[in-house]
Amino acid sequence: MVLSRRGVVLGGLALVAVGATGNSVQAATAKSFFAGTASDNNFVYRKTNFAKIDKKWHRQIVKYFSSEPVGTVVVDTRHHFLYLIMENKTAIRYGVGVGKDGFKWYGRATIDRRALWPQWVPPPEMRKRRPDLPPMIAGGASNNPLGPRALYLYRDGADIGYRLHGTLEPWSIGTDASSGCIRMFPEDIIDLYQRCPIGTAVEVLPHIADQAPASTTVE
Repeated sequence: MVLSRRGVVLGGLALVAVGATGNSVQAATAKSFFAGTASDNNFVYRKTNFAKIDKKWHRQIVKYFSSEPVGTVVVDTRHHFLYLIMENKTAIRYGVGVGKDGFKWYGRATIDRRALWPQWVPPPEMRKRRPDLPPMIAGGASNNPLGPRALYLYRDGADIGYRLHGTLEPWSIGTDASSGCIRMFPEDIIDLYQRCPIGTAVEVLPHIADQAPASTTVE
C-alpha cells in the first residue's frame, strides 16, 4: 500500500485527536472522584466522592486482636489497610496507598512531628528521578501531594523520611502508588491526625491476617 503525504498528515491528526480524547476521558474520570470542596484552617481542599470509592476502603471500625498497646498504628501493606488500635479488641481501619515495588519499607517508628497543611520538599533521591519537580511546594497549594496533614515518622530520634499524609489522587488508595509514604484520603488523614499525638507508635508490616470481615462504618 502506498501512503500519500495527505494520508500521513490526516492519520497523524487522527492520532492526535484520539490522544486528546483519551486525555479528556482520563480528566473526566479523575474529576468524578471529587465531590465539591471543604475549608480547613483557612485552606480549601477537594472532598472525596466516597460514592465512587469501594466501601472496603472507607473508614470503619473492625474487630482487631493484637498484643500492641491501644493507640498504636499498624499498617498492612499487602492489604492496603492502616489500623489504629482502640479499646475492646477493636480498631479504626483506614484504606491506604503504599509504596510501589522497590519503595516499600517495613519496621517500627514513632510519630515525632505533626504538621497542618505542611509544605512539601521532595527528597534528593526523588529530585534525581524527577528533575522537573520544584525544590519546594507550599503548604495548602493545590499541587501539594501531602494534602491537609502529615505525620512524620522517626526512629531513634532521626527522621526516616517517610510520612503518613493525604493525597491528591483518591483513586490511588488501595494500590501500590507512592515512593514509600502511606497515602490516605484527605478526610482520613485529618481524622487520624487528631487521634495520634507526638510519640504514637507505628508498625509497618508486609501483611497481617485478615482479622474480621464484618465492620461498622464510622460516621
